[in-house]
Amino acid sequence: MRKALPSRSAVLDLLRNEGRSIHADEIAERLDVPASGRDGLLRLLDNLVFDGVLLARGETFKLDSKEKPALERKPAGKPIVPPAQPSAPAPRPAAKAPPPPPKRERAPIPEAQAMPGFREEATAPKKAKKGLPSAAPAEVFKEKRPRGKDRRDGILTVNPRGFGFVASPTATGDDVFINPDSLGGAMHGDEVVVEVTKRGARGAEGQIVEIKKRGTTRVSGILRRRGKSAWVELDDPRVRGPVVLSKEIDQEEGTGNSGIDGQVVIAEILRFPELPGENPEGRIVAVLGQPGNLAVEVNKVLLLDNISEVHSEQAVAEAEAYGPTVPDAMLAGREDLTHIPLPTIDPDDARDHDDAVWVQRSKGGGYEVWVAIADVSSYVVPQTAIDAEAKVRGCSIYLPDRAIPMLPRALSSNLCSLLPDVVRLCLCVHAELDASGQVKKTRLVRGFMRSAAKLTYGGVARALGFTEEPPVQPKAEEMLEGLKVAYECSRLLRDRRMKRGALDFDLPEPVIKLDASGQPIGVTKRAKDEGVKKAYQLIEELMLFANESVARWLLERELPGVFRVHLPPDGKKLERLAAMCEVLGIELDIEETQTPQGLARILKSFADHPNAAVLNNLLLRSMKQAAYDTANLGHFGLASQAYLHFTSPIRRYPDLVVHRVVHAALMKDPAERRKALALVAQPEALQEAAMASSGAERKAMEVEREILDVYRCFYMVDRIGERFEGTISAFVGGGAFVTLDDPFLDVMVRTEDLGGDFVIEDDGLMAISKRNGEAIRLGDRIVVDIIDVALLRRQVQARRAHAEGDAGAQELRKKLPGFKSGGPGGTKPFGKKKPFEKKKGAGFEKPTFAKKGGKKKDDAGGKGKKAAAGGGKKGKKRR
Repeated sequence: MRKALPSRSAVLDLLRNEGRSIHADEIAERLDVPASGRDGLLRLLDNLVFDGVLLARGETFKLDSKEKPALERKPAGKPIVPPAQPSAPAPRPAAKAPPPPPKRERAPIPEAQAMPGFREEATAPKKAKKGLPSAAPAEVFKEKRPRGKDRRDGILTVNPRGFGFVASPTATGDDVFINPDSLGGAMHGDEVVVEVTKRGARGAEGQIVEIKKRGTTRVSGILRRRGKSAWVELDDPRVRGPVVLSKEIDQEEGTGNSGIDGQVVIAEILRFPELPGENPEGRIVAVLGQPGNLAVEVNKVLLLDNISEVHSEQAVAEAEAYGPTVPDAMLAGREDLTHIPLPTIDPDDARDHDDAVWVQRSKGGGYEVWVAIADVSSYVVPQTAIDAEAKVRGCSIYLPDRAIPMLPRALSSNLCSLLPDVVRLCLCVHAELDASGQVKKTRLVRGFMRSAAKLTYGGVARALGFTEEPPVQPKAEEMLEGLKVAYECSRLLRDRRMKRGALDFDLPEPVIKLDASGQPIGVTKRAKDEGVKKAYQLIEELMLFANESVARWLLERELPGVFRVHLPPDGKKLERLAAMCEVLGIELDIEETQTPQGLARILKSFADHPNAAVLNNLLLRSMKQAAYDTANLGHFGLASQAYLHFTSPIRRYPDLVVHRVVHAALMKDPAERRKALALVAQPEALQEAAMASSGAERKAMEVEREILDVYRCFYMVDRIGERFEGTISAFVGGGAFVTLDDPFLDVMVRTEDLGGDFVIEDDGLMAISKRNGEAIRLGDRIVVDIIDVALLRRQVQARRAHAEGDAGAQELRKKLPGFKSGGPGGTKPFGKKKPFEKKKGAGFEKPTFAKKGGKKKDDAGGKGKKAAAGGGKKGKKRR
């Protein structure tokens, strides 16, 4: 019987008892780890480094003796110390004084020599010259070499043990290993040029010859002070550190190196290293407070991405200068729409109201549709501080407790919000449809309106008789007849959209419940009241209709714009889904997935399957991300030949740009129209706005997701040791992600915590135990015990609860849907006598550490499981 990997606690006990640095080979020998388990042991040790428990230098590890702060649950309360569990790491010993600064012992730059614990290596490189460039991208480190060498551009990923890999888009699957001495001055995340020097057991090996762009300019960590020296111990062990705080800056009043020892700070790197042994220099840009506080951790995420909640004084002044109401002068030349009710319909917690709708029956049984959108572009004009700031922000960011608006609140919450009973400027899509929902005529209107009511999805659903859960909303009851016509029209639009092949992902959305002090008290699925869902779809269809109508309007007039494009999925990425479908007996033709109609049929085919959630996720992860472009490339997911964003200029910059083009095109005087279009529709400026908006959207999604993970971690810290049920939703190199039923969140179960010496298959669909042949697959139900919360990694960690010797777990597992008796874990590999064998030649992604003697990548930088872009009208469903 093959011996399983040691537990985290066994490794920590060994290092704690020895009280010294120990090489991985000695750890393997002392804990009786066979040669075949060495990769797994190194992965376990790397995970402990990322969790801030161990320090690493090469393959030598030692216990980090610093006292780790517990996560705080209440702003003014006592920090909560998680209860010790048998399987969890033993409590870390407290230290009377902070330890030496470096997490990896390297030759320091001169200013760092006064720090305790630093020592010069016998083979240390020469000290760097003064006045090295700071953030100059290409000139930081560059070496001329003869032509003809195999050189590639790529992104450097550094392992906490000092080595790295460069992944290049021109050589997929052939990452270049970089040993510590060949890194030069490159740091984790840098865009570099690597030269391949040889091929060995690790595959391609090389050295960094040029740094094209620095990937990390801001870092977070703990401030340390010793006498006149100060430095920042970094949170991320992949980033070279510590960051030394310049004495000159520290002594200059008002330059920002404030803070006291032990506080969380954000530092900006001012001087990057040039040689392998150097550390970066920087200055503090923000002091956040004590570690382990929820507000501190949230602000850390925002500041690392340079996101400011406060708008500049100039932008605020420009916004407030318009006053609280629309001046009469701005109504001149606009169409009066105040006779149309145009209610807003939003979620209960909506933070802005930038769209209003009305539908009425027309002669012949057709429909007359108005979709009015707040006219933001009349206030946010080019060459202003508001516009410059909106372009950089790109979009609003939505957090569990608040929103960070793209525009100053004087506009987003007042003058550009379609509040009831007040006059507001708008751009309106006015269309006539026949009885089947076919468009007969469309026009765009520069107008002003007065919304008759602020309705909610719940109130509309209750008025239409779809549900009895939400409270009665009197205004919705008064508008019942108009709402019935609007819903009828929306169903026709939806039916037409579904017939052409639009994809309809129905993925659950997490909701963080907060108490009065803003602390998380629950993580649940958003309640799915089918009646409220119908009310939401009413608005969704009218918004999609308006966006498509404006896209067609621009193309018919050969006008430029910023389009929302979504390309067909990558066939190779769909092969994993095809393999899963083959196992489950679901027919899937890869060629069929290249048309919206074909992919829609596939999506519908497993809608009622027990593993629908897993299949939906596999399909979603194979889709390409939608983006902005000046070229109309169509929108695959919506099965639309032309689509753009027009309906949310308060919270999305591309909508604002499109509004400007529409405004200019609607001018009656030909000379003024040409002049206005020349100003707002320059191809280069539109393309720049499209690219910037795509990048800002990706950053906003990452920030929103990371902050959600912070809240989840704070919620789960009190649940260490508790047992939960869930579904295996993804396999990554280091283990499996399990989506818990309640609370609704993902936990990581490391390979060593699955039990049974599991190895993840190359196709990422299952893991098989070398010890007894047991298989665990995607979609399997599983019982787990929470063992730790790794705050720095934003990760909740769990251990599989085994049926062996655990009567409670055994009984609970038998009750899980889809339970099949079999091996010790209770499952058989896909119901077959032997593990599933993937199709020959399939291009599956290789999991981390899957290949013996091959390249090893750490998976600690992220989950390896791409989250969906949510669902919801206000910033959640980013189509």
